[in-house]
Amino acid sequence: MLTGIVLSQADGRPMYLQIMEQIRRLVAVGEWKAAQPLPSIRQLAVDLNISVITVKRAYLELEREGIIATQHGKGSVVAAAPDVSTRIYEPELARHLEDAARVAALLGLSPRELQRRLRDVTDRIADIMKEST
Repeated sequence: MLTGIVLSQADGRPMYLQIMEQIRRLVAVGEWKAAQPLPSIRQLAVDLNISVITVKRAYLELEREGIIATQHGKGSVVAAAPDVSTRIYEPELARHLEDAARVAALLGLSPRELQRRLRDVTDRIADIMKEST
């Protein structure tokens, strides 16, 4: 089964975290739809040439997050929750905003100046998105 998951030895993160991140993104962008079956733990381990334990840990963490659902003996599927994309990206957005506020403070920018810059960026992105449709 072709999964689209690619692991990198050069990435400093553990393999299970790389698997989790890539599955989250596949679900968030809609490439993997609700109720779609995931490869079995054993099959994904073979496909990626890694330990079954590594894949099992990734699946258990994803199940705990509500991204996937597992039924013993039947395998794992993408969870049917409609807000999966929001749950995946909300913490990432919060981290980026905190980082931006921290850097702005280091640069001595006022909150108002940071807001202006954020508005400029969002306006520019919105224009790009309009042009691409």
